[in-house]
Amino acid sequence: MSAAPHIAYYEPRIPENTGAAIRLSAVTGSHLHLIEPLGFDLSEPKLRRAGLDYHDLATVTVHPSFDAFLGALPGARVFAFTAHASTVYTDIEYQPDDVLLFGPEPTGLPEEAMAHARITDRVRIPMLAGRRSLNLSNASALTIYEAWRQAGFDGADGSQATP
Repeated sequence: MSAAPHIAYYEPRIPENTGAAIRLSAVTGSHLHLIEPLGFDLSEPKLRRAGLDYHDLATVTVHPSFDAFLGALPGARVFAFTAHASTVYTDIEYQPDDVLLFGPEPTGLPEEAMAHARITDRVRIPMLAGRRSLNLSNASALTIYEAWRQAGFDGADGSQATP
């Protein structure tokens, strides 16, 4: 297992993005958390297809609510990703038990989630002016790889350099 932090999707709605996150979890060793309600069924063909044959290699936990999710990770730092933040994702020194929390497409995290006492910081990914957001699975891939890079790609097999 790697030293990559946790990835959390708050009420995800697009099965293909969650399928891609399952694959991302499998290849980085990160734990993927899905916070209900989900906008799809986990057996949906689009989700299975996007995750390819990585479902058995990923660690995925579904939580019935945001509070249940937070209760499952006591003491973990939780970074809420939003376009409306001053901290840039590369400014953080990530730790293995950190949580990278992403909101649903297309609305993002609701204010009540971002204002929760357990949120360590609001974090953004730089983009050109006038752009609303980055695709959810791309945003989580970008950030989990930065966190894993900081950990020296702990657990990675150097022979697996191509997609």
